[in-house]
Amino acid sequence: MLALLHVPALAATQIASARVWPAQEYTRLTLESDAPIAYNIFSVGTPARLVLDLEDVEFNATLEQLPAKISPADPYVSGVRIGRFRPGVVRLVLDLKTQVRPQVFVLKPIGEYRHRLVLDVYPLVEPVDPVMALLDKKESQPASAASPENSDKSEKAAASFSGRPAPAGKKAAPSFDVARLITVAIDAGHGGEDPGARGRSGTHEKHVTLAIARKLKALVDDEPNMRGILIRDGDYFIPLVNRVVKARKVQADLFVSIHADAYVKPHARGSSVFALSESGATSAAAGWLARKENEADLIGGVNIDVADPTLKQVLIDLSQTATINDSLKLAKSVLGEIGGFNDLHKAHVEQAGFAVLKAPDIPSILIETAFLTNPEEERKLKDDRYQDKMAQAILVGIRKYFSANPPLARSKLAQN
Repeated sequence: MLALLHVPALAATQIASARVWPAQEYTRLTLESDAPIAYNIFSVGTPARLVLDLEDVEFNATLEQLPAKISPADPYVSGVRIGRFRPGVVRLVLDLKTQVRPQVFVLKPIGEYRHRLVLDVYPLVEPVDPVMALLDKKESQPASAASPENSDKSEKAAASFSGRPAPAGKKAAPSFDVARLITVAIDAGHGGEDPGARGRSGTHEKHVTLAIARKLKALVDDEPNMRGILIRDGDYFIPLVNRVVKARKVQADLFVSIHADAYVKPHARGSSVFALSESGATSAAAGWLARKENEADLIGGVNIDVADPTLKQVLIDLSQTATINDSLKLAKSVLGEIGGFNDLHKAHVEQAGFAVLKAPDIPSILIETAFLTNPEEERKLKDDRYQDKMAQAILVGIRKYFSANPPLARSKLAQN
């Protein structure tokens, strides 16, 4: 008699985690699983919906809890409905608030993450950028219509960037006599799927950097004729090159990227300031850090199949010598101020190939505010007073830089 061989059915893929990251720019839905997920996606109109079918996926408690993670404040998704569509297929239906342009892609395991299926929901019509609206409004105001208060601020601005009177026989520092908005792009490192470094007590770098960035923006906004732009103003991921694009779009005068360092040994401590290098890192540690920071796109998740000519133009291969020289001046000024209240990991500015510093026309620096992997410094990074001191030191460094290097006039404040 012939014995029948029993072949067990293949186990369905398990969804280990489901995360939703709403933001003004786009909403991201991430499904993390123990194996790659095969999928199919299509749109349904009136009312607008997105349908995402997941093949050979177990309908488990993680998926059941996903609808509760949709925020009422989400700009693009009003809700998610999930159920078994047919044997072996789980269907997600996203109810939308507007017409959207979805992108779906898969990510291989990296770091602490397993396989990920990512759905990015972009609006079909790009939303009005509040920062651009502010700049356009400021640019459209004629100088003669300025209020006495604004006129006073302009006079103070000119004075604050003119430098101190020069000693006898020495040439005076050039005074800043261009009445225009000075734009400082403030980049809170990491965000969303990319938490950055993690301290022993569980502090995420992405939260520390955003807290300091917001404090710095408030201080910059209080300065006459200066405005701070937050590249990231929430817990969501922005690819490195997009951070540069956003800064260039508003023609930022400076780009300041804020981070909190990590190292394999907990005794590493102190703050550092970095500028871009065209010819290799100034130390092995700087090169290691640049490689680690440049991995943010792999961790945060970038759709490499999208070809955007705007992004390709950002990192064009041209000489950045003049911009790097200005970046080094800015970095030295900021490092000196930080060293007034915190230990420095290195007493000089270092350089390496940080992708986020590659704007060819904007002086750019990256600040490692302290080591999250050092328990003592982790406590400081969570402390409001330390964050305030760090933001104040960065501001003073920026002011001193502009005092010696007044910004040039330009015909408009933003470019498309």
